[in-house]
This record gives sequence, structure tokens and C-alpha cells, in this order.
Amino acid sequence: MTFKVKDHYFHKAKKDNFLARSVYKLEEIDERFKILKKNDQVIDFGYHPGSWVQYTSEKVGVNGLVIGADVRDINKKLLGVPNVRLFQRDILTIETMQELGVSDQFDVVLSDMAPNTTGIMSVDQARSLNLVEMVFFLMPKFLKPGGNTVIKVFESNDAQVFLKEQKKLFSEFHYLRPKSTRSVSKEYFVIGKDFRP
Repeated sequence: MTFKVKDHYFHKAKKDNFLARSVYKLEEIDERFKILKKNDQVIDFGYHPGSWVQYTSEKVGVNGLVIGADVRDINKKLLGVPNVRLFQRDILTIETMQELGVSDQFDVVLSDMAPNTTGIMSVDQARSLNLVEMVFFLMPKFLKPGGNTVIKVFESNDAQVFLKEQKKLFSEFHYLRPKSTRSVSKEYFVIGKDFRP
């Protein structure tokens, strides 16, 4: 059950040549919390359609690297970008960084993953929390000490409880509902800085 809201951000994304309006969420988060730096190596879990990859590839520059992993078909619109590599993979099946063509962990882990929504709030919240838990479970494998993360969360009491427990993994831990979030949406983002595994 997805629906496209053709609002200001939808049209702005079209005009700015971004693949989705969600780019403005990452832009606001990055401007406020300074998540991405030049030359960073970044992985984007569930990157489709790829607006976060577009934004990140510009921020990290030609000597940086952005890897997108998603179970969906590779988005061919991103294939020409020199510092981007895309994989059609379930992130849970990735055993080593070498499988992604890198030798080291990442400076930043991004996750804008959302479940296929049913419209049943409790089901959608539980599915979203499963994804969030999975990202935290994978964090020690993918994120280097001192690294940053941005993760999408659906509002729920269980999510709040879980995230409180994860706070100690980072020097800084923030919550933000970006301005470009649709008014009907229950999502917000958790931002972790300076990972301390």
C-alpha cells in the first residue's frame, strides 16, 4: 500500500533530478548533524530507488565510495555514477566486506528501509522494528568505530524501548522528524554519531 504525494518536495525532487523526495530528509539530517564527510565510505541498506545514494555520492566526492544493497533489481539510473556500486543482495547474507569489493568497514551506515505496509498499524510497526533491530544487529560488522548512522523508524512504544537500549553504542544519539516527512507518516529517524562497539 504505497501512495505518491505530489507535493512541493515531489516536484522539487523532479526539478533537482533526484530519484525520490526522500532525499530532502537525508539532506536536512546531514546539514544538522554532519553525518557525511568527504572521502567517506558509506553503505546504504535498502537504497531503492536511490535518492540517498545520489545525495551521498556528491557529499563524499570522487575519492569516497557509496555502496547500495537492496533485494530489488539494481536501479540502472544509478549505474553511471563513478563512486557508486550497487548490489542486489539481502544484507543478512553478506558475510565479509570483501563480498562488496571493500577491505574495511564503513564510515557511515544509512538505512531508509521500510516494510511493505499493510495499513494495520501494529503490524507495520512490528515489521519496521524488525528492520531496525536487524540494522543494529549488523552494525558491528559494517560500521567502523567512530562511524555514524541514520536509520528510519516507525513510531511505536516498542521502538522507543529498543532504541533507549542502543543509545550507549554512540557518543551522540538523536531523533529527528524531517520537515519533508508527510503529515500522515509515523516515521522518524534515529541518528547515531561516534559508534563505540
